[in-house]
Amino acid sequence: MTGTPAAAPDSGPNDEAADHDEAGHDEAAGHTAATETDGTGGAGTEAEGITAGEWRAVEHGLLLLRRLVLLCTLLPLTVAVALALGLTAGPAWALFALIPLASALWGWGALARNWRSWRYAERADDLLVARGVLWREMTVVPYGRMQLVEVTSGPLERKYGLARLQLHTAAATTDATIPGLTPGEAERLRDRLTELGEARSAGL
Repeated sequence: MTGTPAAAPDSGPNDEAADHDEAGHDEAAGHTAATETDGTGGAGTEAEGITAGEWRAVEHGLLLLRRLVLLCTLLPLTVAVALALGLTAGPAWALFALIPLASALWGWGALARNWRSWRYAERADDLLVARGVLWREMTVVPYGRMQLVEVTSGPLERKYGLARLQLHTAAATTDATIPGLTPGEAERLRDRLTELGEARSAGL
C-alpha cells in the first residue's frame, strides 16, 4: 500500500512577517553593538565609565593665549616677507607673503578645535586626560603610580589667569599634562591627586 507524501507546510504571510521582524531585530542589534564600540567619543566615553557630564574642559583663556602667540609669530613674518620680496625682487614676489598669512588663518580655526578636544575626568582609581582632533589620545594615570604632581605658570599664562598641571608617574608613558586650568583648580587637583597617590602607595 503506497501512502501519499505529506505536503510541505505552506509559508503563510504570518511566517514571512515573523522572518522580517526577526531580520529587522538582528539588524538593529548589530547597529547598537557597532555604536557601543565606535570611536573614542560618545559611546567610547561611556565604555570608560565616564558620562559626558563628568568630563571637565579647560579654560577659554588657553585658546586666547595660543591665538595671541600665533598672531605674534605669523603676522610679523607676513610683513617681513612682503617687504623683503617686494623691495628686492619686485611687487609680484611679495604675494608669497600670503603663505604665512594663510597659515595664520588656518591655525586660528585649528587652535579652536584643539582647545575643545582637551578634557579630563577623575575616576575612583585613575585620572583620564583626553586630547587631539585628527589623532585622538587618551592617557590613563593611575593614582598609585604618581610620583610627582606640580603646578606651573609662565608669564603669559599668569596674564590670562592660567596654570598647568604636570603629572609624573613611575612610567613615562603615563605622564600627563593638563594646560589651561585656573590656579585654584590646578592647586585643588594637585592636592587631591597627591593625597590619593600617597593613599594608594600605602595600600589604604
